[in-house]
Amino acid sequence: MAEDAPSKKATAPVLYGFNNTDSLSEGLASFVLAAQDEALKKQSTFKLAISGGSLPKVLGKNLIERKDVSWDKWEIFFADERVVPLDHEDSNFALNDEHLFSKVPIPRQNIHVIDTTKLDDPEAVADDYEKQLVASFVGSSSIAFPRFDLILLGIGPDGHTCSLFPGHPLLNEQDGWVAWLDDSPKPPPTRITLTYPVLNHAHRVAFVSTGEGKQEIMEKVLDHPEEGLPSSRVKVISPGRVYFFSDDAALKLVKYERTEFQSNFKL
Repeated sequence: MAEDAPSKKATAPVLYGFNNTDSLSEGLASFVLAAQDEALKKQSTFKLAISGGSLPKVLGKNLIERKDVSWDKWEIFFADERVVPLDHEDSNFALNDEHLFSKVPIPRQNIHVIDTTKLDDPEAVADDYEKQLVASFVGSSSIAFPRFDLILLGIGPDGHTCSLFPGHPLLNEQDGWVAWLDDSPKPPPTRITLTYPVLNHAHRVAFVSTGEGKQEIMEKVLDHPEEGLPSSRVKVISPGRVYFFSDDAALKLVKYERTEFQSNFKL
């Protein structure tokens, strides 16, 4: 029996702007913990998907020292991964392990690593990862798509997110949970990624973007969503929502209305 389908309407994104990356990291940690607490009121684990890039460092900076993290209840997946050895500098797992996993007591069995050992068979890698998702989310009832409690994403200089790139056929994938590509315009070329239906069924998606180098793309993503850049196409189904966490440097050109992040933040 399928779970009740949520409303098909997506609500407008919330933009939180911060003076600098330090205050952004602090706010992001509070936001993640609020999502954790809400999830654990309803279920035994906090299901989180995370990407790579600069995100792990920003996330870990303040979260590592927090005393109110239920690390043993975290269940971590990857929003995307590069098909390289897990100790490779391009691996999203390696980045997250360096800046977060190795510094906190998350049970290793709670980290759903994308098995990239089959470097010459990305389809098999994607299939294996989808089986991990099915085992975790389906349980006793069938569902169309998993519903993560939170997905944390970055924004590339071309507007890509996960491994969903401008103009790529995977932007139109509507059925699968996990997809693969071997023609990424940004190296390494072979990658595994969650699809839009999975992103858009999450309870929350939060983008993290920092630095002057992101000024132009943030203006396009937030002020001109009609251009259809991959990051703009993440539209979480209500009652879920999309959030943006950015510093002032990245938002210099953005006219989109900001929401003040409260120090006592609650969802």
